Amino acid sequence: MKSYRKELWFNTTKRRELINITPDVIRCIAESGIKEGLVLVNAMHITSSVFINDDETGLHHDYEVWLEKLAPEKPYSQYKHNGFEDNADAHLKRTVMGREVVCALTDSALDFGPWEQIFYGEFDGKRRKRVLVKIIGE
Repeated sequence: MKSYRKELWFNTTKRRELINITPDVIRCIAESGIKEGLVLVNAMHITSSVFINDDETGLHHDYEVWLEKLAPEKPYSQYKHNGFEDNADAHLKRTVMGREVVCALTDSALDFGPWEQIFYGEFDGKRRKRVLVKIIGE
């Protein structure tokens, strides 16, 4: 069995962003030379997420609205966590959206349905963040 590991780095310009990282993961698969196995993609920060869904702008807007209803950024004083930092809402949003995805790799390709894409969700941005890609298989 072979193993491959790579960190993908992102510099976000907004506090909250959704970035389609599917092309980055596909490049990792090609670099790995692994044809059959599993691909793990996980956020390396407690205020960010990796998840699978459709790459559709209306849905992205709906995520923003829904997550703000669940865990509004402001007022900062509503959270006991906030003090030195003002990112309690980002921690909660990450919990809802999840930490990682595991995808089947078949014949050197992600074994996805027709609309599935991998996203990096940033909820406390404007700084450098990373995602881990780990591929194991043959």
